[in-house]
Amino acid sequence: MSLSELRTKDVINTLDGKRLGKVMDIEFNPVSGCVEALVVPGEFKVTNVLKGEKTGVVIPWQHICKIGENVILVQLECADLADE
Repeated sequence: MSLSELRTKDVINTLDGKRLGKVMDIEFNPVSGCVEALVVPGEFKVTNVLKGEKTGVVIPWQHICKIGENVILVQLECADLADE
């Protein structure tokens, strides 16, 4: 599966049913080549937009439950989202 295919899928938190957005980036281990995390858009802040910064919520691979045809299901506690 390519990054462009992942970017079309909605990411849903199974613990609260919230839509977190679509995948905007991935993090991988440069040594092993394995994907370590998905990144979805974070909280929108005007100051970040003015600075040209993108904020994102990093979802570690172990929190990903299932990648389906249309959605990616993850399990994230509210505290995990607040830390990013």
